[in-house]
Amino acid sequence: MDESVIAGMDAAELRRYLDFVLYHYRVADAFWFLGVAERCGQPVAESLNAQVWERAGRLGARAIVQRLGVREKGLAGFVAAQRLYPWCVLLGYQFTQTPDEVVLRVPRCAVQQARLDRGLGEYACKEMHQREFASFAAEIDPRITVECCFAPPDPHPAECTCEWRFRLAGAGPQMGADG
Repeated sequence: MDESVIAGMDAAELRRYLDFVLYHYRVADAFWFLGVAERCGQPVAESLNAQVWERAGRLGARAIVQRLGVREKGLAGFVAAQRLYPWCVLLGYQFTQTPDEVVLRVPRCAVQQARLDRGLGEYACKEMHQREFASFAAEIDPRITVECCFAPPDPHPAECTCEWRFRLAGAGPQMGADG
Protein backbone atom coordinates (compact mmCIF):
# COMPACT_ATOMS: atom_id res chain seq x y z
CA MET A 1 0.00 0.00 0.00
CA ASP A 2 1.34 3.41 -0.94
CA GLU A 3 0.56 5.86 1.86
CA SER A 4 2.52 8.75 0.34
CA VAL A 5 -0.69 10.47 -0.79
CA ILE A 6 -1.96 10.75 2.78
CA ALA A 7 1.40 11.17 4.54
CA GLY A 8 1.36 14.96 4.21
CA MET A 9 -2.33 15.51 4.94
CA ASP A 10 -3.31 17.55 7.98
CA ALA A 11 -6.15 16.47 10.29
CA ALA A 12 -8.87 18.22 8.26
CA GLU A 13 -7.63 16.71 4.99
CA LEU A 14 -7.43 13.25 6.57
CA ARG A 15 -11.01 13.62 7.84
CA ARG A 16 -12.26 14.60 4.36
CA TYR A 17 -10.34 11.69 2.87
CA LEU A 18 -11.80 9.28 5.45
CA ASP A 19 -15.29 10.60 4.63
CA PHE A 20 -14.60 9.87 0.97
CA VAL A 21 -13.26 6.35 1.71
CA LEU A 22 -16.32 5.48 3.80
CA TYR A 23 -18.65 6.89 1.14
CA HIS A 24 -16.84 4.94 -1.57
CA TYR A 25 -16.95 1.76 0.56
CA ARG A 26 -20.74 2.05 0.76
CA VAL A 27 -21.14 2.91 -2.93
CA ALA A 28 -18.99 -0.03 -4.05
CA ASP A 29 -21.00 -2.38 -1.84
CA ALA A 30 -24.30 -1.01 -3.17
CA PHE A 31 -23.41 -1.23 -6.85
CA TRP A 32 -21.92 -4.71 -6.41
CA PHE A 33 -25.18 -5.88 -4.83
CA LEU A 34 -27.37 -4.18 -7.44
CA GLY A 35 -25.28 -5.62 -10.28
CA VAL A 36 -25.53 -9.16 -8.95
CA ALA A 37 -29.28 -8.75 -8.36
CA GLU A 38 -29.77 -7.48 -11.92
CA ARG A 39 -27.73 -10.23 -13.51
CA CYS A 40 -28.54 -13.20 -11.25
CA GLY A 41 -31.70 -12.24 -9.36
CA GLN A 42 -32.41 -10.92 -5.89
CA PRO A 43 -32.22 -14.29 -4.08
CA VAL A 44 -28.73 -14.98 -5.48
CA ALA A 45 -27.58 -11.45 -4.61
CA GLU A 46 -28.85 -11.85 -1.04
CA SER A 47 -27.18 -15.26 -0.68
CA LEU A 48 -23.84 -14.02 -2.03
CA ASN A 49 -24.10 -10.90 0.12
CA ALA A 50 -24.52 -13.07 3.22
CA GLN A 51 -21.41 -15.08 2.28
CA VAL A 52 -19.36 -11.96 1.59
CA TRP A 53 -20.34 -10.17 4.79
CA GLU A 54 -19.85 -13.25 6.94
CA ARG A 55 -16.20 -13.22 5.86
CA ALA A 56 -15.96 -9.43 5.95
CA GLY A 57 -17.30 -9.39 9.51
CA ARG A 58 -14.74 -11.93 10.69
CA LEU A 59 -11.84 -10.25 8.88
CA GLY A 60 -12.99 -6.79 9.99
CA ALA A 61 -13.05 -7.81 13.65
CA ARG A 62 -9.67 -9.50 13.30
CA ALA A 63 -8.17 -6.37 11.72
CA ILE A 64 -9.67 -4.14 14.43
CA VAL A 65 -8.06 -6.32 17.10
CA GLN A 66 -4.69 -6.50 15.33
CA ARG A 67 -4.41 -3.01 13.88
CA LEU A 68 -6.42 -0.89 16.30
CA GLY A 69 -5.60 -2.71 19.51
CA VAL A 70 -9.02 -3.70 20.82
CA ARG A 71 -8.10 -6.53 23.18
CA GLU A 72 -11.05 -6.66 25.56
CA LYS A 73 -13.25 -9.75 25.41
CA GLY A 74 -16.93 -10.12 26.20
CA LEU A 75 -19.66 -7.67 25.39
CA ALA A 76 -17.53 -4.61 26.18
CA GLY A 77 -14.91 -5.77 23.68
CA PHE A 78 -17.62 -6.41 21.10
CA VAL A 79 -19.01 -2.87 21.47
CA ALA A 80 -15.52 -1.31 21.40
CA ALA A 81 -14.71 -3.18 18.18
CA GLN A 82 -18.10 -2.49 16.58
CA ARG A 83 -17.67 1.25 17.18
CA LEU A 84 -14.59 1.09 14.94
CA TYR A 85 -16.28 -0.98 12.22
CA PRO A 86 -17.07 1.08 9.10
CA TRP A 87 -20.76 0.15 9.02
CA CYS A 88 -21.21 1.43 12.58
CA VAL A 89 -19.90 4.82 11.45
CA LEU A 90 -21.88 4.78 8.19
CA LEU A 91 -25.22 3.69 9.66
CA GLY A 92 -25.08 5.22 13.13
CA TYR A 93 -25.46 2.07 15.20
CA GLN A 94 -26.87 2.78 18.63
CA PHE A 95 -25.87 0.57 21.55
CA THR A 96 -27.66 -0.07 24.83
CA GLN A 97 -25.44 -2.06 27.13
CA THR A 98 -26.16 -3.80 30.42
CA PRO A 99 -23.95 -6.33 32.21
CA ASP A 100 -25.94 -9.17 30.59
CA GLU A 101 -26.55 -7.97 27.03
CA VAL A 102 -25.98 -5.43 24.31
CA VAL A 103 -28.77 -4.23 22.06
CA LEU A 104 -27.66 -2.77 18.73
CA ARG A 105 -30.22 -0.65 16.87
CA VAL A 106 -30.13 0.95 13.46
CA PRO A 107 -32.62 3.82 13.67
CA ARG A 108 -32.48 4.67 9.97
CA CYS A 109 -30.58 2.42 7.61
CA ALA A 110 -29.18 4.62 4.85
CA VAL A 111 -28.81 1.56 2.60
CA GLN A 112 -32.47 0.57 2.92
CA GLN A 113 -33.57 4.21 2.69
CA ALA A 114 -31.64 4.65 -0.57
CA ARG A 115 -33.44 1.61 -1.99
CA LEU A 116 -36.83 2.94 -0.87
CA ASP A 117 -36.04 6.37 -2.37
CA ARG A 118 -35.35 4.65 -5.71
CA GLY A 119 -38.53 2.56 -5.56
CA LEU A 120 -36.65 -0.72 -5.07
CA GLY A 121 -38.15 -1.69 -1.73
CA GLU A 122 -36.21 -3.05 1.19
CA TYR A 123 -34.06 -6.09 0.62
CA ALA A 124 -33.90 -9.02 3.01
CA CYS A 125 -30.73 -8.22 4.96
CA LYS A 126 -31.52 -10.29 8.06
CA GLU A 127 -29.55 -13.41 7.07
CA MET A 128 -26.59 -11.33 5.90
CA HIS A 129 -26.40 -9.39 9.17
CA GLN A 130 -26.95 -12.55 11.24
CA ARG A 131 -23.89 -14.08 9.62
CA GLU A 132 -21.86 -10.85 9.65
CA PHE A 133 -22.57 -10.10 13.33
CA ALA A 134 -22.04 -13.74 14.38
CA SER A 135 -18.65 -13.98 12.66
CA PHE A 136 -17.60 -10.54 13.95
CA ALA A 137 -18.67 -11.39 17.51
CA ALA A 138 -16.98 -14.81 17.45
CA GLU A 139 -13.70 -13.20 16.47
CA ILE A 140 -13.92 -10.90 19.49
CA ASP A 141 -15.18 -13.58 21.90
CA PRO A 142 -16.58 -16.99 20.87
CA ARG A 143 -19.00 -16.88 23.82
CA ILE A 144 -21.04 -14.06 22.27
CA THR A 145 -24.41 -15.11 20.86
CA VAL A 146 -26.49 -13.11 18.38
CA GLU A 147 -30.26 -12.81 18.28
CA CYS A 148 -32.20 -10.81 15.72
CA CYS A 149 -35.10 -8.95 17.28
CA PHE A 150 -36.18 -7.74 13.81
CA ALA A 151 -34.60 -6.88 10.48
CA PRO A 152 -35.88 -6.78 6.91
CA PRO A 153 -37.78 -8.71 5.63
CA ASP A 154 -39.40 -8.60 9.11
CA PRO A 155 -41.89 -5.85 9.78
CA HIS A 156 -40.29 -3.09 11.80
CA PRO A 157 -41.26 0.22 13.34
CA ALA A 158 -40.78 3.31 11.18
CA GLU A 159 -38.22 4.69 13.64
CA CYS A 160 -35.95 1.63 13.57
CA THR A 161 -34.86 -0.59 10.68
CA CYS A 162 -33.32 -3.39 12.70
CA GLU A 163 -32.46 -4.45 16.22
CA TRP A 164 -30.04 -7.13 17.44
CA ARG A 165 -29.32 -8.59 20.87
CA PHE A 166 -25.90 -9.91 21.92
CA ARG A 167 -25.31 -12.00 25.03
CA LEU A 168 -22.60 -14.20 26.47
CA ALA A 169 -23.31 -17.92 26.30
CA GLY A 170 -23.15 -19.69 29.64
CA ALA A 171 -23.13 -18.25 33.11
CA GLY A 172 -20.43 -16.39 34.95
CA PRO A 173 -18.80 -12.99 34.84
CA GLN A 174 -17.28 -11.51 31.71
CA MET A 175 -13.57 -11.84 31.38
CA GLY A 176 -11.41 -8.83 30.67
CA ALA A 177 -8.48 -8.61 28.27
CA ASP A 178 -6.24 -10.57 30.65
CA GLY A 179 -8.65 -13.38 31.47
